[in-house]
Amino acid sequence: MSMTPWLDQPVMLHSDREAMCMMTPEQCALKFSYWVFWYEADHRFALPTVAFFMVAVILFALGNIVSSLAPPRLKQTSGWSRLTAVFRVLSYKTWRIGSWNTRSLGTILLGAAGLVFFLAMTLGPRPYYWPNTKDAEYGSSPPIATRTGFMALGCLPFLIVLGAKANPITALTGVSHEKLNIWHNWVAWAMFVLALIHTFPFIVYHQREGDTAKEWKTGGVWVTGVVALIAQAWLTFMSIPWIRNRYYEFFKGTHFLAAMVFMVFFFFHCDFRMSSWDYFIATAVLYALCWFYAQFKTYLELGVRHKARLSRETDHTLKVTIDTTTEWQPGQHIFLRFLTGGVHMLTAHPFTICSVPQPGNVNQLVFYVRARGGLTGRLMKMAEQQPNKAVPVLLDGPYGGVTSRSIAEFDRSLVVGGGVGAGFTLSLIEDYVRRAGSAKAEKEMKVIVATRDPAMRTWYTEALREIEQRHSQTSNIIGLEVHIHETGPEQHGADYIATGSSSPSKEAEVLAQEQSHAAATMFSVKFFRGRPNLRTEVDSLAGQDGVAVGVVVCGPSSMHHDVGSAAADAQQHIISDRKGAREVWFHQETFS
Repeated sequence: MSMTPWLDQPVMLHSDREAMCMMTPEQCALKFSYWVFWYEADHRFALPTVAFFMVAVILFALGNIVSSLAPPRLKQTSGWSRLTAVFRVLSYKTWRIGSWNTRSLGTILLGAAGLVFFLAMTLGPRPYYWPNTKDAEYGSSPPIATRTGFMALGCLPFLIVLGAKANPITALTGVSHEKLNIWHNWVAWAMFVLALIHTFPFIVYHQREGDTAKEWKTGGVWVTGVVALIAQAWLTFMSIPWIRNRYYEFFKGTHFLAAMVFMVFFFFHCDFRMSSWDYFIATAVLYALCWFYAQFKTYLELGVRHKARLSRETDHTLKVTIDTTTEWQPGQHIFLRFLTGGVHMLTAHPFTICSVPQPGNVNQLVFYVRARGGLTGRLMKMAEQQPNKAVPVLLDGPYGGVTSRSIAEFDRSLVVGGGVGAGFTLSLIEDYVRRAGSAKAEKEMKVIVATRDPAMRTWYTEALREIEQRHSQTSNIIGLEVHIHETGPEQHGADYIATGSSSPSKEAEVLAQEQSHAAATMFSVKFFRGRPNLRTEVDSLAGQDGVAVGVVVCGPSSMHHDVGSAAADAQQHIISDRKGAREVWFHQETFS
């Protein structure tokens, strides 16, 4: 049997839009009506889908421009503070359901707007199926299938761009790629559901006609559509967080292959109907710009001769050090592709940078990585077999971080790290130390690190000592405190837990004295047993009158929720113009 050709001949960029109707005027009026006219379906449904996404991007871009260009005097007014606080409530407010954090209130509302749009465009126009009879043949493409197909096509450019690390949406809105990834995922689900609604009406129609087998054998549109749908289903379901995280190496290795299969067969499936191929051209141009920019940074700007030195810090922690001439900002992350052979060479992994650039020609990128399975497990074995082993690595970045607002801008700062996220705090500590000598006003930073691994304090305090050595000419740092909390199950008798206490127990004080030799002396470092009360810490800073507060967290999802919820609640005081901080800004770091 032949299932080719997959493209109509002759191949053109656009098919014609000439429509004919040999039925009664009333029947022709229905066939050519605005919402069901097949020859204008791309204009009626694909373009509005593009417009919907563009409106969202433009609104966020305008917000970014206004926030960036607003004069400092305006930002000091109470009206500006209250307006900003309203948007921050939408951005920070989440809910905890079991062991899972919901998305922010603003994300949910924007997603709901998208849901309403697609439901209205899908279910609003009637009829869903043509009322074909022996005397009136409207067509073989059910209207509901036609419109959902073109809406799915309209999603395509945004789906691809939202998945790129360097992309124009980030450039316009100031929202880093890792925060846009949720929209890459949600647009993928919207597109998949639309594809299913596009598919099943054709099955229903041809089952009624009794020619399904004939269509499959003689028409490439069925073959290409089914293959594209299978690839799309694989991409969508493998991106479910718990599946992706559990099989991350496999997910990364197959994601791009499945994406290529999907794009190729989707392209053939569209078969230059009306303006369908224009969306592929736009997608290709946008993705090519994103891809070439990333490759330019990797191979030309950053170079290909970097070596990563691997050292085992604890049973679960690996230190990766890379000498480089590149620059970055505190809290940013970078993608590393370790050229160690095997399938791991095919994927790049994001890691948060735990150091800051130093004056001179050579900087050190430092990463503290929790060794699990896959790549990190293999790197740990290499470090155990040969300490300080150097392996070739490619760099892509830096990206993200707290660059939208430097933590140094705030009068009071709270930096929270959980588990291996403790490494994230180091770059912010060193940035504070570096700026301390030139600070124009008294500022304070409190760093809280919580870990279940007692061995963590060994490498962490060693890293603090290294910071002290690099800034030995700086006098005693005022306003910087580091609190290290051990939360392991073996410390069941902890006195200092999340009960709202504001001072350490006697047992914790003894622990602090015992560990004083391991900590840096440039600034205050204290050790505690038990979990910190993060909400109390945020509330304490937010309650200080007239100050600007910056809060940053990197750790488990429960920690993100606790800190983010406290920051969201603090906005209520600002909105109601109560006594307290004039601003509370919150950032959560995704990677560690």
